[in-house]
Amino acid sequence: MAALLLWLFSLSFLAFPSYAQEDYDSLPEPYKKGVDMALEKLSSHASILHHFLFFKSVEKSEFEPGFDVKYIYHNFYLKATKCQKGTIDSSGCKFRNDRPLIDCVTCYKTFIGEIEEQPNPYVHCVHRPALTEDMRTSRAEHCNDLGYSSGTPTLLLSTGKN
Repeated sequence: MAALLLWLFSLSFLAFPSYAQEDYDSLPEPYKKGVDMALEKLSSHASILHHFLFFKSVEKSEFEPGFDVKYIYHNFYLKATKCQKGTIDSSGCKFRNDRPLIDCVTCYKTFIGEIEEQPNPYVHCVHRPALTEDMRTSRAEHCNDLGYSSGTPTLLLSTGKN
């Protein structure tokens, strides 16, 4: 009987996406802003028909050279939901399991917690099956160049992993 209750309890976690919102809510604020930026860019594509939610972080790092400046790098997954694109309240949106994850990388500079316009924030999202090693290399180079273009002496991607 206890095993049945445990099974039903764990099944309820699969049925409701609240854990996705909890994962998003547990992100530090600068990382949330990057996820929001990626979701906004993704939703702007006409070919996207479903609402997407943050699924999980793969890798994140930050470099803080001082003076309230941070360079943020975040690699994460987005997952399609059963809700239509443009859904305002995503609390009832369940994840779809028939679509591949979208692998996103964002890197940007923040000043006093706000994303700076210069250097231009970088957002790159692609369905996981289409992600190539060349794309991974290009992403890393772009994010490293972002830090160098602003005069930072350290590689952004070498500061740590999640």
